[in-house]
Amino acid sequence: MRTFSIVLAGVLLVACQRSADEAGIPVDADDIAGVVTSGGGPEAGVWVIAETKDLGTRFARIVVTDDQGRYLVPDLPDADYELWVRGYGLVDSAKTAARPGSNVDLAAVVAPDAASAAEVYPAAYWYAMMDLPAEDELAEIPGGLNFYLTWVKNMGCVGCHQLGQRSTRTLPASLGTFESSEQAWMRRISSGQAGGNMLRLAAEALKGLPVKYMADWTDRIAAGELPARQPARPQGVERNVVATVRDWSSPQFYMHDLSGTDRRDPTVNAYGPLYGAPELSTDEMPILDPVANTSTVYDVPVRDEDTPTTNDDPVVASSPYWGDERIWDSRSNIHNPMLDQEGRVWLTARIRGPENPDFCRQGSDHPSAALYPKDRSSRHLAVLDPKSGEYTFVDTCFSTHHLQFAYDAANTLWTSGGGDVVGWLDTRMFLATGDAAASQGWAPLILDTNGNGRQDAWTEPDEAPDPALDMRVPNGFYAVMPEPRGNAIWGSNAFRYPGSITRLLPGEDPPSTSLAEVYYPPLPGFGVRGADIDKNGVVWVSLGSGHLGAFDRRKCGGPLNGPEATGNHCPEGWTLYDLPGPGFADLPEFSVESSYYTWVDQHNSLGLGEDVPIATGNLFDGVHALVDGEFVTLRIPYPLGFYTKGFEGRIDDPEAGWKGRGIWVPEGDRTPWLMEGGKGTKPIVVHFQVRPDPLAK
Repeated sequence: MRTFSIVLAGVLLVACQRSADEAGIPVDADDIAGVVTSGGGPEAGVWVIAETKDLGTRFARIVVTDDQGRYLVPDLPDADYELWVRGYGLVDSAKTAARPGSNVDLAAVVAPDAASAAEVYPAAYWYAMMDLPAEDELAEIPGGLNFYLTWVKNMGCVGCHQLGQRSTRTLPASLGTFESSEQAWMRRISSGQAGGNMLRLAAEALKGLPVKYMADWTDRIAAGELPARQPARPQGVERNVVATVRDWSSPQFYMHDLSGTDRRDPTVNAYGPLYGAPELSTDEMPILDPVANTSTVYDVPVRDEDTPTTNDDPVVASSPYWGDERIWDSRSNIHNPMLDQEGRVWLTARIRGPENPDFCRQGSDHPSAALYPKDRSSRHLAVLDPKSGEYTFVDTCFSTHHLQFAYDAANTLWTSGGGDVVGWLDTRMFLATGDAAASQGWAPLILDTNGNGRQDAWTEPDEAPDPALDMRVPNGFYAVMPEPRGNAIWGSNAFRYPGSITRLLPGEDPPSTSLAEVYYPPLPGFGVRGADIDKNGVVWVSLGSGHLGAFDRRKCGGPLNGPEATGNHCPEGWTLYDLPGPGFADLPEFSVESSYYTWVDQHNSLGLGEDVPIATGNLFDGVHALVDGEFVTLRIPYPLGFYTKGFEGRIDDPEAGWKGRGIWVPEGDRTPWLMEGGKGTKPIVVHFQVRPDPLAK
């Protein structure tokens, strides 16, 4: 019987190869192609996954079938692969062994029931099942439901990891036995080194309401309730996506961000390594070589021995995955890398303790300290030269979070995270002199509310407005965005309701000439998070309300300074785009999608056009690109649970068509062990590319 089975399998494989040949799919020596069919015929818009364990990193290349169920996985490294099919309405097919240069047809398996089909739905469809608090329950929360959603959707819970993938829509048995699911959820959010933050948000700031509704949600799912809506399969351009998955770092760590090129010129560092930002988790900065398919680490140093470490953060309660182990241990706390025009890697990184040097403080003759002295800063700057291996500390008076280079001769590096000031570094001066004090500056955000066009004495945020004075606003920058064709610097103002964006014009002699403008999104938009800017100066911002917001200052009809210019004076400058996905049953008109960050493809690195805004699809396992007013979603069906916080585009070869360009997207979930694969799953890096059609090579 065994002999017969082997012979039959061989006959079927030959039949598959013949069928693929007859379908007319030409295959090069490094391609695998074929046709996907089920009992109902060809399966269009499903994924074919080719994965190998033969290389230095996890390697999976994923494509989508065309209208006739045909697929072509291009340009595979020489290795042994397993192929299988995943798609909405299906359960995973059996894995088939294959090598590049083969024609292999695949048999899709139609899901036997709705529950089986829903296992591979994006998290959004499960998350949409969660009920929302009633009006009377929100009475003690300023801002009501909108404030609640701001924090649950994009600042707190979903701001750190997905909600709705299998690991979060169920309760792990290893958590223990409890009298109620509410108790189980309270115990769950107490787990690990982040337990204290989760408890403070859910139990204190939001009065325990998230726990109540998450418990009800998981109870209903455990009882067999399923999503009310089904996702559509990839359509149109979405079927042209080629996604390559690699991994790096270690299973207990996570990556906030990556960089592998200069934002201003994405041909810098072509085909070169990518550098990760492991934030709170480790000082081992991962480096991915996408050509050799290898991953290494650089041990990031700190300058001072008394630099704090996240290893001091206690385990509040034992983790179902890691027990009492303190898995985070980072002193450098790298949040964001960015390459310059020479391929140097600039980092927002901690180099010392929080107490600032004297040149930052009251009594210093530093121009910025004289105007606005700073006593403490929690994260600073550093630069790694990959050619020499030299790592240089940059002591800053202001704290840092994100960073972006201006389009100027000084290669000014602008930063966010400074709290009530915005800081910058003249990198040309610093590289020439090594003088951090002389090379940096920072400015408070001053509105010209007296309308005379210059910076005067100002009122503080807690003081009554004075028509004779300007007004300082405490709008700390989260995202930071230098204008490509102007002199202003924009920032998003997150972690507040409703959130805002702020424009800083440095003037000829900053900070004494610096002036700011602030703009609030009009309802139904709220929950400002990560943002970016296009070449025309339009700011694109992720909103927790379920929208992508666009703000065009050129559309403002009224005065942009004076006593009325305090945030709500230009609603006409805003356009809100509904993000993809279902809404909550109690709020069906807006998507549950919780986009963490938006990045603008200024240079057409993905191939969908210049200045295309791309929002992270944190509950859709991918990203959403807005093309001609319609969203194109680039998804990662394997491993399920993909969640990113930031990304960038790179053009490795402008003459190579789609093969020479793409965007690099790191998995940024703080809990990679909640992805498909569970504990032991490493953070992944995805290279999204878009070819002309689903069979292009």
